[in-house]
Amino acid sequence: MRPLYRVLMIAAVFMCPFALRAQAGPTITLNVDATQAPMKIIHTHMVMPVHAGALTLYYPKWIPGEHAPDGPILNLTGLKFIANGRSIPWRRDLLDMFTFHLTIPDGVSSLNVDLDYIEPAVTSGFSAGASATDKLVVISWNQNLLYPAGLRAQEITYDATLRLPEGWKFGTALPIAQQAGDEIQFKPVSLNRLVDSPVIAGQYLRVVNVTPPGEPIHHEMDIAADSEAALNLSPELQKDYTRLVAETGALFGARHYRDYHFLLTLSDHVAHFGLEHHESDDSRVAERSLIESAPRLQMAGLLPHEFVHSWNGKFRRPRDLSPPYYEEPMKTDLLWVYEGLTDYLGNLLATRSGLLTPQQYREHLAMIAAMLGPGRPGRTWRPLQDTADAAQILYFSPDEWRNWRRTTDYYEEGDLLWLEVNTTLRHLTRGRKSLKDFCHLFYGGPNDGPQLKTYTFQDLVQALNQIAPYDWTNFFRTRLESTSPEPPMGGIEAAGWKLIYNDQEPEMLRVEDEVHHTVNAVYSVGLLLKEDGDIQDCIVGSPAYKAGISAGMRLMAVNSKAFTPAVLRDALKESPNSSQPLRLLVLNDGYYETFNVDYHGGERYPHLAREKGKPDLLDEISKPLAAH
Repeated sequence: MRPLYRVLMIAAVFMCPFALRAQAGPTITLNVDATQAPMKIIHTHMVMPVHAGALTLYYPKWIPGEHAPDGPILNLTGLKFIANGRSIPWRRDLLDMFTFHLTIPDGVSSLNVDLDYIEPAVTSGFSAGASATDKLVVISWNQNLLYPAGLRAQEITYDATLRLPEGWKFGTALPIAQQAGDEIQFKPVSLNRLVDSPVIAGQYLRVVNVTPPGEPIHHEMDIAADSEAALNLSPELQKDYTRLVAETGALFGARHYRDYHFLLTLSDHVAHFGLEHHESDDSRVAERSLIESAPRLQMAGLLPHEFVHSWNGKFRRPRDLSPPYYEEPMKTDLLWVYEGLTDYLGNLLATRSGLLTPQQYREHLAMIAAMLGPGRPGRTWRPLQDTADAAQILYFSPDEWRNWRRTTDYYEEGDLLWLEVNTTLRHLTRGRKSLKDFCHLFYGGPNDGPQLKTYTFQDLVQALNQIAPYDWTNFFRTRLESTSPEPPMGGIEAAGWKLIYNDQEPEMLRVEDEVHHTVNAVYSVGLLLKEDGDIQDCIVGSPAYKAGISAGMRLMAVNSKAFTPAVLRDALKESPNSSQPLRLLVLNDGYYETFNVDYHGGERYPHLAREKGKPDLLDEISKPLAAH
């Protein structure tokens, strides 16, 4: 485990400039040509001031919000350097594949750089995954540029121009200088502000105003899709997202941006994820996510999560996650705050704004609690703190044996941890204070536009003590270091609820199975399967595991009948009425084998049930703060 941070009374504050400090560093011309985006190739031409001698250039490596050195260097192609009409040779650094070395000849003051970025086809990963289709593209600027060593990101100015396919529309938080046809010239910005401002563009793009009445700052959804029909955001859903904006204002009491753009990509051919930026997000989901109920419900917490990051992760960020440029490693030990608190607040805001019902929110918490109990035996060896410490490798871990390996669980466990913080604050102050007071204190202040105010663990503890004096250091360390096999139920129980199991499948779990084409038998026999029978995970210690079944196998038959999701569920339903084990025929590396699974408990799913005699704090916490 990491030791406690030293007490630092003054957090470093880095202002992300509006009036750019050109005198602090060079101004680089950046022309990005995305006219061949449907062919999955983006062209870049740069002009940067240089002087004679050694020059080191970087391709961005540690991408903000992705918490890993996953800059897509493999997709960088066609790299050429030209000065005074002559090609300049270059060589890659032997220890850092993201670094390039050149020698600039005498008499050269300007360097031309050409490179291409190949848009990948793979739909896994974050922004390095598929980002372009025949009808749309998401431009992540860090993928299409180099920058000189020796300067902080905020000291380098880029004068950027983007050219799009004919007739395509776009959305971005990046200020625009002028537009001529399909070419957009942006106002000069610092490198860190450029990287923090992606552009969404497409043939089918809709702009939806979600600014609440009386709100002085503009908020909009810029939605690009692979079809015009997919853009049909209902008036009811538009109202929910408008309420979301109002709820964040009530929760934080301040905003720290000029305006905000929800950049939403609807496509079955891009990577699906959400990535935060200070004045926008980059969220990508299936094409029909706005017009079909299951995927719409599945994404209910996505935009609220990324929106919360504008405060928690962008305005306030752990000091060790705030290096001055993109080659310096990030230390991820406070991701249980950066991501965990954001996940808790995002789902809570989704409920307060109407994107989730209170019942759906309770089902969400029940699924997390169950997942962290019998569904995560890996908690007995890997504590929550290590899931944050090891984030840069866990983000890319496979699905197989996730229950034993653990993954980036600081998201889900963060929901329960920060619910317990909230209930503890309420109990300590007899209901006079809550997490809202902490959010006002820690994330409030005047709106001076996008800026970064870093913090340490001790700063966090100190702020909580201002709301309600308590041994918060021990509170967090006990939970961060726990290797208990039991789920962390403190917040749920303090809110007047308990975790139970029965044979009724909750709506949120049914939707998850429908969207991801899975069959969840985790809390019965211990299997998570795809609809075709592929076993994604087998819970260590479960009946299936004890019988000899593991992740990576394929279930072919249940009790001599060919596998389908319905066949497995029917067998589970009948299991309490039979003394015979379940007979599961499994294909393993080309070999068939039948395993006898000794299970007689029926279908089993998690739910929250009220604790008699305790007040319902969960219902109180879920109520809207803003007047709608």
